[in-house]
Amino acid sequence: DRGIHICKSMVAWKQFANGATPESATIKGDHLVGDYYVKFGEELKKQVSELIESGVPKEEAEKQAPIMKEAQQMLVDWEAGKPEVIELWSKMNAWVYSGFEQTYKRIGSNFDKTYYESEVYLLGKRMVEEGLKKGVFYKKEDGSVWIDLTADGLDEKIVQRKDGTAVYITQDIGLVDLKHKEFGEEQSIYVVGNEQDYHFKVLKLIAQKLQIAGADGIHHLSYGMVELPTGRMKTREGTVVDADDIVDEMESISEKHTRELGKVNDFTEEELKQLYTTIGLGALKFFLLRVDPKKRMVFNPEESIDFHGFTGPFIQYTYARTKSILRKEKPSFGNRGDSLLPAEKKLIIDLEKYPSILAEAALEMNPSVVANYVFRLAQAFNSFLTEQRVLTAETQEKKELRLQLSQFVANVLSSGMHLLGINVPERM
Repeated sequence: DRGIHICKSMVAWKQFANGATPESATIKGDHLVGDYYVKFGEELKKQVSELIESGVPKEEAEKQAPIMKEAQQMLVDWEAGKPEVIELWSKMNAWVYSGFEQTYKRIGSNFDKTYYESEVYLLGKRMVEEGLKKGVFYKKEDGSVWIDLTADGLDEKIVQRKDGTAVYITQDIGLVDLKHKEFGEEQSIYVVGNEQDYHFKVLKLIAQKLQIAGADGIHHLSYGMVELPTGRMKTREGTVVDADDIVDEMESISEKHTRELGKVNDFTEEELKQLYTTIGLGALKFFLLRVDPKKRMVFNPEESIDFHGFTGPFIQYTYARTKSILRKEKPSFGNRGDSLLPAEKKLIIDLEKYPSILAEAALEMNPSVVANYVFRLAQAFNSFLTEQRVLTAETQEKKELRLQLSQFVANVLSSGMHLLGINVPERM
């Protein structure tokens, strides 16, 4: 919530917004602030081009562009506590937090503890000072502070700018110390894209050299970036797709596909709205989580919502199918006979794998293990239903067995999808 990127949005808002607010612009606060971050990038590009045309070298032009110099000065003023800068920062951050909160609530995400960069950067700067005294860091002639990691196979890394302001890693250093003091964790897992692999190698090395408790437990769970069918997303160029827009699109596609199936005529409008949200979010989350987190992937909304494919909606449909059976008759958990058909035995074996699947997923920090398992279980149950009758089984014992299997499949599908953050509807 602090740093040069925030200052870029603030500068652009001051220059171009004419006092616009989320209310006056009728958009979410995070979208408004994001728009001015993009506007900053556009104006910077324009100013750099003008300087280059006047004979200034590109690298120098990027430093001397007036809008960039203003953003850098604003960061200095922010760290100095300049009242008008702090006031603007507080106002725009409140807009962003409000927008984020709406989105988190919509997609079902919540956090037990939130650390803000503005709360830890001073701790990081104090640790930089301590590192200078210990000889871990060194100061260059221009006043900037660095660490030399060439002996560790990396390179030199700046930890504080020449104007005394903190960089990203400064506050991360402070956070390592603060988190360990608060939680005493054995391992701190950073779930961040693989574009930051280098950053976290540096962070762990710095924390170890500073002898921060908890440094050895730093683990970067590096995931592959998600791309659009049109290519890579870039914030400063405005090609990022907002989560809200993706969810809107997923709900729209969900509605289209659900209506095409024609099985929801007895649903109320409120039930339909909830169903479209459940299916849309389920499709989105499952499509992202079904892939090994280390791999890059292309998100395809239409493919993600195929009711017959390797998708969340297929599993949701299978769960709804089990519930449809169980609404008609529940298992009594009485005598179910001794003999098992191959299809019945296969389902039982698949169900018994669930605890070991969870252990494997946790050990590997890989939710795709669970996603793939629940998909295979859904496949197996659908295949089972094409071969065997449940409610009209050949004997009472067979009916009881298959009702129990239906109940167990429902339980495991619900549990597995819940662990993936996905709801399953009772009816579809």
